[in-house]
Amino acid sequence: MYEHNYLAQHLRKASINHEQDIFAESRDAPSMSYGELFSGAELIATNLQAMGLQTGDRVAVQAKKSLTVIQLYLGVILAGGVYLPLNTDYTATEVDYFLGNARPVFLVCDPAKYESLIPVATDAGVKNTLTLDSEGEGSLVDALKVSADELVKVPRGKNDLAAILYTSGTTGLSKGAMLSHGALASNALVLADYWQFSRQDVLIHALPIFHTHGLFVATNIALIVGCRLIFMPRFSPDAIIEAMPKATSLMGVPTFYTRLLMHPKLTEALTSNMRLFISGSAPMLTETHEQWQQITGHTILERYGMTETNMNTSNPYEGERRIGTVGFALPGVDLRLTDSDCVEVSPGEIGSIEVRGLNVFSGYWQMPEKTRQELREDGWFITGDLGCIDAEGYLSIVGRSKDLIISGGFNIYPKEIESLIDRIDGVLESAVIGIADDDFGEKVIAVVVAEPDQTTSAELIQNSLSSLIAKFKQPRQIHFVDALPRNAMGKVQKNQLRETFSA
Repeated sequence: MYEHNYLAQHLRKASINHEQDIFAESRDAPSMSYGELFSGAELIATNLQAMGLQTGDRVAVQAKKSLTVIQLYLGVILAGGVYLPLNTDYTATEVDYFLGNARPVFLVCDPAKYESLIPVATDAGVKNTLTLDSEGEGSLVDALKVSADELVKVPRGKNDLAAILYTSGTTGLSKGAMLSHGALASNALVLADYWQFSRQDVLIHALPIFHTHGLFVATNIALIVGCRLIFMPRFSPDAIIEAMPKATSLMGVPTFYTRLLMHPKLTEALTSNMRLFISGSAPMLTETHEQWQQITGHTILERYGMTETNMNTSNPYEGERRIGTVGFALPGVDLRLTDSDCVEVSPGEIGSIEVRGLNVFSGYWQMPEKTRQELREDGWFITGDLGCIDAEGYLSIVGRSKDLIISGGFNIYPKEIESLIDRIDGVLESAVIGIADDDFGEKVIAVVVAEPDQTTSAELIQNSLSSLIAKFKQPRQIHFVDALPRNAMGKVQKNQLRETFSA
């Protein structure tokens, strides 16, 4: 019954005639079969339509990780809607921007945030604010009164919009990356084949499901092949250690592996059933790679992707996984390195990474000028990352031309934080930087210049930010200086700040 829906038919195909197979098991909830997963998704889709969802309507979701949220994702796709996941740490102030920009018809949130988000949603024109609670005001679960037999089949092709994921820009304004049915389906199919996933796999799923890595890589791959998930509400070293003997694979960010390396029960024997450890979303230190090899006998596979493109490159499943690199362009993905004049650089030289393929997004939601700046007419996307390709073709990420911090796998853009700090009484100006951190990859540091004869403090700044931005964006350290270093053009020299405060 899914032939009319390009993405859904690919996500459903492997589980046809395997409805009794377990989709996910969890310590915190009963196991869910593939039949239960999709019947629940169909019911949600039918009820969304009954409540007024039209083709192309956006459904914003800020809810705790659960199997019901996975059903909601599938239900939105089946109903012909556009899925818009939001980080669960975002404050009401941050959510206000996303709702105002995307103009969703539905907002699904946690019951604890329902009252605080109602006025925000109302101001943004959201028609229905719901929760996934089993009862109470706004309960979507309680509203599931319509039979799934009444689901209206909405044709959705590979070029139709399936999801919008927001990614910040150096201006501080978040951009909604539009991802088509074809982009999501093609990337999941390629990755499942490249990493040799099959129905026999058991994947430890400890990633959040509000961004590409946890939702469109881990979850979609499992659905594509019909394998089982060990579904965890959050990252827990103890839970992962407990799961490894019955699992075959793990997807994580570098922080997962640095924390697991501290666990006394991590041994080669414990990981003997595992065939694949994958890391992404941030660079992994060579030291982490080497320690993992020494203790477990496994080589972690690093890959490279981003919100706008899904996955672009990967170290090989078979063959050398070269430490410090992100491997080769995936099948169907074109990759090139260019200079400032858009001329390809010579082998071994550093250049701006550009990619092209079915995996690439369709543009930024309601930002045509920004789309033209970063997505060329011939399909090449300017990633903003700098790279170098060695003699054997392995790509290394050597820097970021966009002023981006990656901490614990999350993207953080300094301009957003600087704008908020600069508004605080007593602050003249600020610069936010990322410096190396063994646990999170990078940590956020704020360097602040106080106004003359004014009193401010790190505590005051932290308190001011706590209700405005998610915790992962908040500075771990705040330093005060007399002036920020600048070049002849007046631009703040953040490289000097990084050197100073890294030391």
